[in-house]
Amino acid sequence: MLRIAVPNKGSLSETAAEMLSEAGYAGRRDPRALNVVDPRNDVEFFYLRPRDIATYVGSGALDVGITGRDLLLDSGSSAMEIASLDFGESTFRFAGIRGRFAKLSDLAGVRVATSYPGLVGDFLARAGVEAQLVSLDGAVESAVRLGVADAVADVVSTGSTLRAQGLEIFGPVILESTAVLISAKREVPGIATLQRRLQGVLVARQYVLMDYDLPAALIEAASAITPGLESPTVSPLRDREWVAVRVMVRREDTNQVMDELYELGARAILVSPIHAARI
Repeated sequence: MLRIAVPNKGSLSETAAEMLSEAGYAGRRDPRALNVVDPRNDVEFFYLRPRDIATYVGSGALDVGITGRDLLLDSGSSAMEIASLDFGESTFRFAGIRGRFAKLSDLAGVRVATSYPGLVGDFLARAGVEAQLVSLDGAVESAVRLGVADAVADVVSTGSTLRAQGLEIFGPVILESTAVLISAKREVPGIATLQRRLQGVLVARQYVLMDYDLPAALIEAASAITPGLESPTVSPLRDREWVAVRVMVRREDTNQVMDELYELGARAILVSPIHAARI
């Protein structure tokens, strides 16, 4: 039975649970449940703190897990990323008092507050910068104002929270993080199936199925607009001068593609969601 670690709370928890449900796995009904057995799919889910998942998976106690790339690297675990899941994106940057820091080397010898000492420490070590790390469990933006640190390393979205504390971003990006699937080893029965199912969910979220009728003489021009993943499916209609076309299109491009097809001469253009896929 495949043992899977799932975040029990935080920004990754809800989306991870949704993806697994869309992939055909049973979820927990009681939010306090620590584990759920899914005999139909021969898996068991363990609901853990996101920060602990890499440690459990790296130790071999669990086979595979969903966590953040940032948490994986910060943990120092031997677990490895085997797939990106394209949600929970975040960017890690350095920030300090306006005008004090301009480049990474300016951090030499100063105090840097962070909730990710392993991740930030490795980054600074690779850059040859020696700084004193101050480990805090969240809300590091206040560390400079309260005199605990001279600079911070934290997740940045718009930067508004940092600016509210009188800080400005400087230096290179520490990490672009996202949710990832991790494992200590790839050769575990069931992991390949889990990967395919989750990839199918990602495809279903990114693409729609588009059907349209088109004069047969325009098929090459239409194929340039909707090339599909390999090639469009083209079927003859009763009127031999027309064909029916079915193709996958990126969801974000749907309306633009429909406009281009209509201008070309396509009609009866229909769009359908994709609930699952194997590519």
